[in-house]
Amino acid sequence: MTLLERDPQPVPDLPERGWEDWSRKGVVQFRQPHYLQSAGHEILEQELPDVVEELMAAGAMPFTPLSLMPPSITDREPWAGDERFRTLNVRRAVLEQVLALAAESEPRLQVCRGVDVTGLTTTEYNGIAHVTGVRSDRGEQLHGDLVVDAMGWRSQLVRWLTNVAPAPVHEEAESSGFLYYARYFRSTGAGLPRFRAPPGTAVGTFSIGTILGDNDTWAVTLCASSGDRPLKRMRERERWEAVLHACPLHAHWLDDEPISEVLPMGGIVDRYRRLVVNGEPIVTGVVLLADSWACTNPSLGRGMTLGLLQARHLRDLAQSGVDDPRTFAANWDALTEAHLTPWYRDTVTEDRVRLREIEALRIGAAAPLPDERAEQIRALLPDAMAHDAGLFRAFLETIGCMTVMPEVLQRPGITERILEIAGEHEPQPIPGPDRDQLN
Repeated sequence: MTLLERDPQPVPDLPERGWEDWSRKGVVQFRQPHYLQSAGHEILEQELPDVVEELMAAGAMPFTPLSLMPPSITDREPWAGDERFRTLNVRRAVLEQVLALAAESEPRLQVCRGVDVTGLTTTEYNGIAHVTGVRSDRGEQLHGDLVVDAMGWRSQLVRWLTNVAPAPVHEEAESSGFLYYARYFRSTGAGLPRFRAPPGTAVGTFSIGTILGDNDTWAVTLCASSGDRPLKRMRERERWEAVLHACPLHAHWLDDEPISEVLPMGGIVDRYRRLVVNGEPIVTGVVLLADSWACTNPSLGRGMTLGLLQARHLRDLAQSGVDDPRTFAANWDALTEAHLTPWYRDTVTEDRVRLREIEALRIGAAAPLPDERAEQIRALLPDAMAHDAGLFRAFLETIGCMTVMPEVLQRPGITERILEIAGEHEPQPIPGPDRDQLN
């Protein structure tokens, strides 16, 4: 197998240098906050246990979101299967450094850095285009039995297929509608900050994300609607700190050494692509993987975990053979639609609901009610879970990429339980600045 990597800089020899020195221009979110969801950690444990060991040696910290169970839940006993929620707190740069070194030590894999793919080589197979390889910026043609497009959300594959596929690539795209302003910190001896609110909390018209990392580091992200002009000033360090200081449950995350300036990120797109149109592959010999297939708002932290899940499905399918390209393309599409696309749809739904809420609050209106009963039940779950151990775990399943929300809500008795608890307890808003203060 051959892996072509556009970024030319070699992998640093030490994990911390991955954070300090490694240039990854091809990965926009390389130094943005990152969380490895529980399902992603489970895949690494099962498939790459040596990587997990190296991450621990690099300073990654074991973590379970069950430790965030609020005191309002009285059932504190462990449940069978709780180990599935485990993960590691590790910055993306450190995680990538460990993964990259593991890839370079794999004897069956050749990693070529500094190679930019500029196009495809194709032939015809059973009446449709069949990809046989790629062209590089060095003038080379590299051929293979299967080409995997893992070039991310900026992949040029759609453009390259324009003149060879019998129909356009199916593509859905819309702005996620969010801007992010993140900053990293490191403990100087006082220990890590305690969670006094959930890691992802909505505070009126903005949200706060708090993530622990490796080697006594953590990150805080303020997230706002891309249409909220006053909040764009959060890119300024003084404004960013002022907003966080005004949040009583989060201000203590500022109480140690900053190791970055405010890191803004915008222009985020929810995008989904498919190479099967009207039930028929439009091209064979190539597959879309991870963000090249679909990318979403990163605040839910699903991207890397879904990429790992999809990669494992691809590995398993490829082991059955790629000799029949049309059948392989159809089977890959069916696998992706069954196991990955529901996560994309679910994330887009959550984005839209949150944006409608933000826009209503910005103009001083009541938050709109969800349109469908399933959305209404879904909206009640985050408040109800604070009072029930089973609902808390069910919510963690959805966050951790184990079970998509619609499947959780179909379980016998769960909607009744959500409604019962929601009726007994008033939701407790997270304290923070109001619109007048923000403006």
